[in-house]
Amino acid sequence: MKQEVIVAGFGGQGVLLLGQVLAYAGMVEGKEVSWLPSYGPEMRGGTANCTVVLSDTEIGSPVVSQPSCVIALNLPSMEKFEPMLKPGGLLIINSSLIEKKAERDDIEVVKVAATEIANELGSGRVANMVALGAFVQQTGAVDFATLEEALKEVLPQRRHDLIPLNLQAIQRGAVEAE
Repeated sequence: MKQEVIVAGFGGQGVLLLGQVLAYAGMVEGKEVSWLPSYGPEMRGGTANCTVVLSDTEIGSPVVSQPSCVIALNLPSMEKFEPMLKPGGLLIINSSLIEKKAERDDIEVVKVAATEIANELGSGRVANMVALGAFVQQTGAVDFATLEEALKEVLPQRRHDLIPLNLQAIQRGAVEAE
């Protein structure tokens, strides 16, 4: 099993956090993992993306040119990374912010209204976790149970009160992606 994932969106959407949670969950499960962040000088509002590789075997490089999955939280991210997806790959789209259809017909597209669902849950800031839930539901890359442990490790102690909301967002994303 090898998942090469690019997560992308605006700074402030929790792109890097999503990647960290996924990578940490993979480590907890004993997988080989790499996490490579990339963002512009402006943290909020600029573009941000990260690459996460989860594998049962050693990872040769954290750089991915043809990911098996792209999680696009905004339109510029979808336009940039959709062409890179390998044929048969998975494109998860935040349909709350992306109305455009995918241009390729050789990939699987899953639309999840991540921002809308997050707002329903009471915080637009958990749209990233909605997308993570959709990803895990579609790929089985990590177990859902592991994500709670990953959140406890990745989130600072002062933010642990938000773990139940994040888990709820993950569950909603999984349901939406079924």
